[in-house]
Amino acid sequence: MRISAKTDYAVRAAVELAAVTDEHPLKSERIATAQEIPLRFLENILVQLRQGGIVVSRRGAEGGYRLALPPEEITVADVIRAIDGPLAAVSGERPEKLDFHGTAEPLREVWVAVRASLRDVLEHVTLADLASGALPDAVRARTADPDAWLTR
Repeated sequence: MRISAKTDYAVRAAVELAAVTDEHPLKSERIATAQEIPLRFLENILVQLRQGGIVVSRRGAEGGYRLALPPEEITVADVIRAIDGPLAAVSGERPEKLDFHGTAEPLREVWVAVRASLRDVLEHVTLADLASGALPDAVRARTADPDAWLTR
């Protein structure tokens, strides 16, 4: 899976919002500075997150951004989908919609399994988990395996 800079920035911005303990919205400048995200790029990302129902915005001197839901209810998968669409697409299509023939026929099941593996992690890690540093045990177990850290 390739995670674009845009998606990485979106998740980081959402985690920054999740770490806010009061109800005051954060200015995009504060998020950009805290996460070292180029401001113009972040502003476009925040628009997409708003359109995707992840954040809400308020205009004015007291304006800014905050999460649309409690951070416990927003997963990393939700943020990714708001920016990039489905978690796993093959040539822009959802894996279950693909139709392979001949010896490639089992490939559809492989792509569906890849999507299921991504969901297994990304749909179970919330913004609250990231903001607190308390990742789910299943994620910690995966990263405890030294093989997980090897580049191939």
